[in-house]
Amino acid sequence: MTLQRTLTLFAGLFVLFTVIGLFLGSANISLLLVQSFAYALIALGLNIQWGYGGLFNFGIMGMLMLGGAAVTFVSFPVNAAFWGSDGPWLLGRALLAFGGGFALVWGARHVDRIGVRGGWKTALTVVAWILAYILYRSQIDPAAAYIEKEGGGWIGGLGLHPVLGWAFGGVLAAGVAFIVGKICLGLRTDYLAIATIGISEIIRALLKNMDWLTRGTLTVSPVPWPTPIPQDLQTQGVSIADSFVYARLGFLGLAVVILAVAFYFVQRAYGGPWGRMMRAIRDNHIAAASMGKNVTRRQLEIFILGSVLMGIGGAMLVSFQQIYDPGAYQPINHTFLIWVMVIVGGAGNNWGAVFGALLIYITWMVSDPVAQWLFNAISGWSTDMGWGAIPEIQSRASQMRVFVLGVVITIALRYAPRGLIPEVVKREA
Repeated sequence: MTLQRTLTLFAGLFVLFTVIGLFLGSANISLLLVQSFAYALIALGLNIQWGYGGLFNFGIMGMLMLGGAAVTFVSFPVNAAFWGSDGPWLLGRALLAFGGGFALVWGARHVDRIGVRGGWKTALTVVAWILAYILYRSQIDPAAAYIEKEGGGWIGGLGLHPVLGWAFGGVLAAGVAFIVGKICLGLRTDYLAIATIGISEIIRALLKNMDWLTRGTLTVSPVPWPTPIPQDLQTQGVSIADSFVYARLGFLGLAVVILAVAFYFVQRAYGGPWGRMMRAIRDNHIAAASMGKNVTRRQLEIFILGSVLMGIGGAMLVSFQQIYDPGAYQPINHTFLIWVMVIVGGAGNNWGAVFGALLIYITWMVSDPVAQWLFNAISGWSTDMGWGAIPEIQSRASQMRVFVLGVVITIALRYAPRGLIPEVVKREA
């Protein structure tokens, strides 16, 4: 029954995309498909964290921003003005200062090995943090000021292939997730959500204001594609209209391959002993711990794994849009929307997460032009009736996205509280 339901829903989704493609055209539907599959990878990452492990992560936006910053740094062309200045030397000194501060704090936290304990250890740790902060800021502040004014404005990229940037985005997100997990995973579900929101906002503030590293609100563009761009195809004689379709289909093919590979390994892992262990921890972590399972370590493991997919998905979106703008990230688009995808699709079911991502994203994107068309039609009718036109149609249509999303959530939770494709747990007799 579940297989039949899954096939029926995906068939209906295919029909929906086909109908929308007939109205919007091949170029627009291929654009929506690329972004939909990138969001599907991100939703798969959240499904690992929430559906498998029960971890309430509201810091998705931070991981997406890290992925975008990573692919920008790796794939954007080299900034010769920076490398020809004193900027690298000043940044090297700042890194050494960071390393020295880290060693200082680490040493203070382990002074109990030489017999210093209790209040003295706490006092030494506080002093070490203060000294480490002063040491680092004494080097990074002049380095940042020099780079922004005389060192080319920012450090630029490395000029490497964008796929390497996607991989680095996953690695960077994993590193930050490890630090966040070590700090926050001991918190209760609601406190974990609050903590991850705060950390996500910290990441956004840092990336938005570190002009020497990310150019901040000045943005970085154009970020290279891993596949030929429309202009490359046009130089080979392809028409302008067809070049956009073919280029986006090439990008779409790469995105689908990455999603399929991630989906395959995650599905295999969740169907084996590892998945049974994760379900046991999610459903009753106290009982799982009593059976000898290292709950904290496994939760950290699943938190990192989900963040890796989020980082890669965020990097894919930035590459496709060809612009990195830290100011464009908003919680409703890059956190709340992902949660809706997993909840409506079915938490704990990878097929449900992918289906929910594709359905919710296309609904989110199409609701604006459909609302504009509807408001324009009503406005024309009301004008003919002498009641006047509807004011600010464009802004009202944009607000309809949230209304439509709320209706979708309400209907889904009313008739499918476990999601459209819910989790199916096979129990041995």
